[in-house]
Amino acid sequence: MQAIAGFFWWAAVFLSSVVREATLGNLDPVAVTVFDIPLFVVASAVAAFGVKAAAVASTGWTSVVAVALAVYATVTTEAGWGVLGMGAATAGSVIALCLILLGRVPTAWIIRGPFSFRPAIPRPVAATHVVSTFGQIIIFWGFFLAVIPFGIAALEQRWAVVLPFPSFAAPVGVAVLVLASALGISAAVVMSTLGNGTPLPSAMPNHLVIAGPYRSIRNPMAAAGILQGAAVGVILQSWLVVAYAVVGSLVWNYVVRPLEESDLEERFGGEFQQYRDAVRCWVPRVSKTRSQAADPLILP
Repeated sequence: MQAIAGFFWWAAVFLSSVVREATLGNLDPVAVTVFDIPLFVVASAVAAFGVKAAAVASTGWTSVVAVALAVYATVTTEAGWGVLGMGAATAGSVIALCLILLGRVPTAWIIRGPFSFRPAIPRPVAATHVVSTFGQIIIFWGFFLAVIPFGIAALEQRWAVVLPFPSFAAPVGVAVLVLASALGISAAVVMSTLGNGTPLPSAMPNHLVIAGPYRSIRNPMAAAGILQGAAVGVILQSWLVVAYAVVGSLVWNYVVRPLEESDLEERFGGEFQQYRDAVRCWVPRVSKTRSQAADPLILP
């Protein structure tokens, strides 16, 4: 797919000045294609047949081009769409390289070291975990909902890839941000007071918490974070920040969540299995059946 996309992109570059300027700026397409055709298009096609050397070459070249284009676009305000295209190609190349070399994407690597799942040290006073949890919220929300989004929005402007938003977008974003933040804070308080732990993987709760927002969905803090990210993007009128939130939700759902739920099942066994069967991950099941199924699991 990457080889085919690369072939048609180069055809469009030579046939359309609009595509050429949007993706390469004032770079000489002939000079670039001399290297890109064999190292990107051809190497991707050969890698599709499982040739490891071709996969390594394609991934290495794609990564170098993506970084070089990003620097070029930041300095000149040209070729912004090329940066996004090559960034996506780099992500795809890395995933393909993992599949060819390892036979899988090594998602378990993300929970090693300081990010490994470990129960928190039990504290006799719940306020200790509450204070720690709010400290985490300030750090993580500040980084993931302020530093990164503002950086992305600045690059979006610099790369000239801005798309228009409707006039009512910002107020809607503010409303969603307030509601999502309230959901996240309430879930954090419930987890830290009843679970004798924090939301941080390295200091996880010692008890399975099924109260407050956790009665309706299994991952209220993750849901809040995704909605917050999207809301910040809408407030900043940055489609790249909204995309950042969407990508984050996919990574969390398909990479982090299975690992987290495996750990919960190992620690809490049938209690967690019953909870998982009764309560959905993202969408609340508003019915008498769901409520009755969840009631026996509520912690005293």
